[in-house]
Amino acid sequence: MTTTSRDQWKKKRKKGISELSHQSDLIATDIDAYLKQHENKELLRFLTCGSVDDGKSTLIGMLLYEAKMIYEDQLAAVEQASATHGTTGGEFDPALLTDGLKAEREQGITIDVAYRYFSTAKRKFIIADCPGHEQYTRNMATGASTCDLAIILIDARHGVMTQTKRHSFIVSLLGIKHVLVAINKMDLVDFSQERYDEIVREYRDFATRLDMPDQHFIPISALKGDNLLEHSPNMPWHEGATLMHHLENVNIASDRNLIDFRMPVQYVNRPHLDFRGFCGTIASGMVHRGDEVMVLPSRRKSRIKSIVTYDGELEEAFAPLAVTLTTEDEIDISRGDMIVRPENLPSVTNKFDASIVWMADESLVPGKEYWVKHCSKMASGRISTLRYKIDVNTLHRNPAPTLELNEIGRCQVQLNQAIALDGYRRNKGTGSFVIIDRVSNVTVGAGMILDRKTADETDHWDDQADEHLHTERSNVTLQERHARFGQKPATLLLTGLAGAGKTTLAYALERRLFHEGRACCVLDGQNMRRGISRDLGFTADDRSENLRRGAEVAKLMNDAGLICIAAMLAPRATVRQKAAEVIGPERFLVVHLDVPVEVCRTRDQKGLYRAADLGEIANFPGVTSAYEAPLSPDLVLQTNDLDPIGCVDQLMALLSERGIIS
Repeated sequence: MTTTSRDQWKKKRKKGISELSHQSDLIATDIDAYLKQHENKELLRFLTCGSVDDGKSTLIGMLLYEAKMIYEDQLAAVEQASATHGTTGGEFDPALLTDGLKAEREQGITIDVAYRYFSTAKRKFIIADCPGHEQYTRNMATGASTCDLAIILIDARHGVMTQTKRHSFIVSLLGIKHVLVAINKMDLVDFSQERYDEIVREYRDFATRLDMPDQHFIPISALKGDNLLEHSPNMPWHEGATLMHHLENVNIASDRNLIDFRMPVQYVNRPHLDFRGFCGTIASGMVHRGDEVMVLPSRRKSRIKSIVTYDGELEEAFAPLAVTLTTEDEIDISRGDMIVRPENLPSVTNKFDASIVWMADESLVPGKEYWVKHCSKMASGRISTLRYKIDVNTLHRNPAPTLELNEIGRCQVQLNQAIALDGYRRNKGTGSFVIIDRVSNVTVGAGMILDRKTADETDHWDDQADEHLHTERSNVTLQERHARFGQKPATLLLTGLAGAGKTTLAYALERRLFHEGRACCVLDGQNMRRGISRDLGFTADDRSENLRRGAEVAKLMNDAGLICIAAMLAPRATVRQKAAEVIGPERFLVVHLDVPVEVCRTRDQKGLYRAADLGEIANFPGVTSAYEAPLSPDLVLQTNDLDPIGCVDQLMALLSERGIIS
């Protein structure tokens, strides 16, 4: 590249540089204030991925150049390398800023994950430039594991490729919620809006099968700078944000799990006789001084005495801070234990299902002993069952005896000891693990724990009825029943912790409705367990099956024109959603009895909580298993503040408001 062309290129970008640059006037006047300002900026981790030659490295190189994150000697070296290894005809090739390996420059591809850093006035950024080749899938998965957002590049000339689908699937598998699909090289298709719309439709048709709730599409030319910093005059038809505006403003604060407090203990700090602290990084949630906590697996309880950091003590701490906690009581806590809240517990089990990315040349061997590292705990175990291998090009599930390098499959993992875990989509920190070869000590696989149950556990929600059976229709229509009873059929699910008052309110509401001449009935979870569900226990699966049976009974009652009041604990949000699908979302109302667990304990006349504390009742929501409060209930009742009459008044008002009764 000549000096003249280099100066012209810089001049062309000058305006963009001044807007994007991380520099501040504080650097010259108050360096401490500048550093503090920079420290407090929000950090966004994102990756670029897509098929080979879609322009991932070029895009990152342009962003680094625009952010003035390239030293003069680096720039000179890249300009020199552009003449021999560049793909731009001898002109400045920004892709060489990230393709640092010799093999990468020779082939013009990305092999290893390259991390780069830059900042703007609003945010700090860490970029992971991931390889596009199929044989480097494991590298791409590694780079994506810590990211908040994914930029999936698509070459406008070629459209959605097989590798585009592969990387989109991995992004979905790793739980990255924010996806920016950048249609690149628009200059090579004459900035055609028709071509852009065609690719957007094609990608959306494919992505409907993936879990990517936040998708955005932007047409760009990474090499020319179109729609990177400013709206391109070549594409006036694009009215959305530019790429950098989206990166600076996408909301990631709500992605952090601040509800489920989990802190795996990494180290016990005992500098002298008067101090014993438990060090670790908070994986999720938040904790305050004075909070009651429980240690797993011992189930010992205490309260937080202090939260210690290098900068002094804190009143509260949250993910992802690294802290040292001290407790008021002298209890046994060791490396590998997990500190949680007593009323919000993870699952404690030695068997679970997981999606596994295999990362070793040596094939996965089901039944072979491996080390499994989960948080700070190391346990021996095995892949007891390989259920299927996923063809990430078609998303088809194929039976397979083993997994080879870069392949992904669903497996059942069985450990020799129980660990405290969550589903990966709920909590990445406690829902992921790595598999280590016991002989070579090499990491051979990475796993994401699934919320769904293993195949040998009973789940009848998706069972299909025998093909010879068919639905019989009543000769009495719903309209006739509506006219007879003067009401619309509906099911009210009263859900909450044991002791929240579900049964009390259900029968009080039934009495009020009956007094007003309504046709109604109560479906009580405990009564069901004495009859139709007497064969069920209290595992998560058994609770799910109890609600499934209750939903089927409630549906029959609704079909008969009755108002069904279901008083059931129903601790899991996904199971409640399935119940709504069985009954019909239009006639299914959720009422959350929001009562602190401490109040529920005082109301417990049957000794359930005490039995759960002693381990006599397993999987007891609020003590030994989690209760997932409804996120958007139709009504919230705090029965510790309202008397039953006031609660029933609000329930009647809800039924009237929804047109169930007049």
